[in-house]
Amino acid sequence: MQFDPKDLEHSAIYKLLTGSVIPRPIGWISTIDENGINNLAPFSYFNAVADDPPHLMFSTARSNNSNKDTLNNVLATKQFVVNLVTEDLVEQMNITAQAVPSNVDEFILANVTPINSEIVKPKRVKESKISFECELVHHYFIENQDNGGACVVIGRIVMMHFDDEVLLDNYKINLDNYKPVSRLAGSNYAKIGEIFSVKRS
Repeated sequence: MQFDPKDLEHSAIYKLLTGSVIPRPIGWISTIDENGINNLAPFSYFNAVADDPPHLMFSTARSNNSNKDTLNNVLATKQFVVNLVTEDLVEQMNITAQAVPSNVDEFILANVTPINSEIVKPKRVKESKISFECELVHHYFIENQDNGGACVVIGRIVMMHFDDEVLLDNYKINLDNYKPVSRLAGSNYAKIGEIFSVKRS
C-alpha cells in the first residue's frame, strides 16, 4: 500500500510517521524566558546532527500561527539545554509534556531540580545523567496552510555534562548505567533491548 501525504488527514500522517520512524531519542529541552521563568518540555523530533562542531536539533509543532513556550524562549534568548531522559525520569518527563500556562515552572510541576548551567542561562535538570548546553545557530519554519506547521531548531553544543556513572574509559558510554528511554508511537516508549554489532566492511 502507498500513500500520498496530500490525500491524508494530518492524524493519519502523524500515526504513520511516528509509528514507523522509531525509536526516537527524547530531547528534554529546558529554556528560560525573558522574565526568568523556567520552562521544561520533551521533544521526540530530536537528534544529533553533527559532531565537528557538535550540534543538536529539535523540532516543535506550531498551531494557529503560535509558538510553544520552548520556541519563544529559544528565539528570545538564543539558548537552551538538552537533558536526556532515562528510565527513572519517565514519569517526570511525561508531566512536563502537558500544556500549561507560560508562567508555570515545569521544574516545580514535575518535582525535578533546576541547577545552573556553566555557560547558558537556562537551567539543567540535576537528575538527568547527560545534559548539553546549546546556543542557537539556526531555525527554520516549516509552514502549512492552516497557520501551523513546525519549526526546526539547531543549536551548537557549548558545554557537555555527563554523570561519572555513565562514562567508561576513552569517552565511551556505559549503557547499563545510562538506561536511556526512547519514544515510539502513541503512549509507548522503549528501553534498550538486545544489542548486536556489525563491523563495517
